[in-house]
Amino acid sequence: MNRYDIVFVGHVSVDEIETPEGSAHGVPGGAPLFGAYAARGAKKKIAVVTRMSEEDKHILEPLKANSIDVYLQASSSTTHLRVVHPTGNVDERLMYQTGDAGFFEVADFPRLEAGLIHLGALTGREFTLEMMRDLRQRGFRLSVDMQGFVRQVDPESGVIHFRDVPAKKEIAGLCDIVKLDEVEAEILTGTYDPEKAAALIEAWGALETILTGSDGAFVRYKGHTFFRRFSNRNSEGRTGRGDTTMGAYLAWRIDHDVQESLAFAAALASIKMETPGPFRGSLNDVFARMDKS
Repeated sequence: MNRYDIVFVGHVSVDEIETPEGSAHGVPGGAPLFGAYAARGAKKKIAVVTRMSEEDKHILEPLKANSIDVYLQASSSTTHLRVVHPTGNVDERLMYQTGDAGFFEVADFPRLEAGLIHLGALTGREFTLEMMRDLRQRGFRLSVDMQGFVRQVDPESGVIHFRDVPAKKEIAGLCDIVKLDEVEAEILTGTYDPEKAAALIEAWGALETILTGSDGAFVRYKGHTFFRRFSNRNSEGRTGRGDTTMGAYLAWRIDHDVQESLAFAAALASIKMETPGPFRGSLNDVFARMDKS
């Protein structure tokens, strides 16, 4: 069986992004894309498990070209999202799911040696609680992005509603690391204060909690909260900010402490946000940004 430092599991989507400045079509997105590139930038052995139609699998070729192993669960459809930014605020957005690759099947999951799996879903149409329990029972350490549970799709209109998650405490308890943003934190915990929100999630059982916002990223670990500000000079590459931050943090955290891993992740994500698409820089670029910050 193959062993990886991190396995990113989630849909790779094809997005339509609308902003006041203009629109972009056919933009690939998702944690397996942005997160895997960020982790690969830290020189780790990375794999992706995803679902999409065979006709769109060419989207995955750049991952393979960058030495990221890809395990595809073929689906009759590929997930498509329409993301509308009605104002110049990049964190304000309306979202619609117009295509759905379907739920991951535990029976189709590749045979991998137990390690860290990051569950990075785009919406609530990818993972079940039963799947998480099964992976945990198999000996995997789990990391989860709570957006995959908070983003709940209306089956008729495709509108993505942001709602509370009844099983949130069990989900946090199943995971070593929990990721969310400020909006998701307020929905799940009832507070917009990132330190208070992270403390609540820690009380639910998460060993580490990572919370991203427009200014930077927080990490809560063993009762202590750390913050690192983003240093991007523009937000042209805003899409994928959270997944990039998480991928970089998980990869660097393997060999480093919380504060250094957070600094590394914030610097790498800052570089990525200045250019659309996944992170394509080098370790030296990240170290230079860390020094400037």
